[in-house]
Amino acid sequence: MTAGTEGLRRHNTAAVLRALRRLGPATRVELARHTGLAKATVGAIVADLESAGAVVEEGSRPGVRGRPGRPVVLRGDGFVGLGLELNVDYVSAVVLDLAGTVRFSESRPAGSRDGGRADLLALARVALSERVGPGSALVGVTAAVPALVRADDRTVAWAPNLDVAGPGLADDLAALAPGAPVGVSNDANCAAYAESHHGASRGAAHALYLTGTVGIGAGIVQDGELVRGAAGFAGEVGHMPVGDSTARCGCGRRGCWEASIGLHAMLAAVGMPELETPVRTAEAVAARARTDAGVATGLERIGRDVGTGLAILAGVLDPQVVVLGGYFVPLGELVLEAAHRTLDERLASAVQVRPELRLSTLGIEAAALGAAEQSFDPVFSGRRDLTS
Repeated sequence: MTAGTEGLRRHNTAAVLRALRRLGPATRVELARHTGLAKATVGAIVADLESAGAVVEEGSRPGVRGRPGRPVVLRGDGFVGLGLELNVDYVSAVVLDLAGTVRFSESRPAGSRDGGRADLLALARVALSERVGPGSALVGVTAAVPALVRADDRTVAWAPNLDVAGPGLADDLAALAPGAPVGVSNDANCAAYAESHHGASRGAAHALYLTGTVGIGAGIVQDGELVRGAAGFAGEVGHMPVGDSTARCGCGRRGCWEASIGLHAMLAAVGMPELETPVRTAEAVAARARTDAGVATGLERIGRDVGTGLAILAGVLDPQVVVLGGYFVPLGELVLEAAHRTLDERLASAVQVRPELRLSTLGIEAAALGAAEQSFDPVFSGRRDLTS
């Protein structure tokens, strides 16, 4: 088989897999119609995928011209991806199968900066032992980190809030899952990818995701694909000079947006302590805001700073949807109302489309889910063949 023929076969196989992920159970005729491939080609691809354990047939149902058509469905347990997140104060793991079903999901508080990596590896071992059995193939392991990651998708170039610079994390994961492709990715990119495929921005042509943890980052998705920029560093919005120009940031400078709207900045504004995770912390703050006017006022100030930064990003990127994740979710309208108002005030022209602000629907495991989904990207793009 020539390289061109092999590439075409992988491309066609990926088209069938994408159609099955999008449509659910579908007959060969339906798959041919949705992919534009000949029915004979689809039949051959389905046979190969069935032999590889990637698809199975369901019970028959009426098909074209009254003839029975057997729907094909992605086999959930045959191929899985492991997604992980290492953050300042928590670690997460998600096991996702080929059909897009979450097989395992767990978050735990992390230890110190040095202990966070050990916590992550321990959770990864649990996920692998419980959900990746002898009948499953691990298509890849991807770890999300709040950092700039080089184009090799392994080397952390800069992580102002964590001690994970270099390729060490990828090397640790490779030792944990021998033979499986391993990657490291920015946490905001992973969460944005998850929201576009499973969450609040699903169906949006252009979406911006904003993290809400100790660090602030953004992920940009266009037509379901990440926009990464020339060096892969797009979305590093937390260090824009927006907000309190005197506030010291974790990067060592003053005046970063992160220093005004990150988790620690929010807690300083309301005078409350940090709990085990950003979400639990925000839940406590939201409860206090119902009876404490000072806390509500502090959150309104955070909302104004969020809106100011979003106005800048909206002017540059023109997103259709902006999704706020992390600690922003439990706070909801306590922050969003002021952010909406400030965004409207700051956009220069009435003709500019105001992006819809939505709260993440995926919880604290959003980045880990996106990381697991990214492990499948070579499969759905045709770079990896499950049938060989």
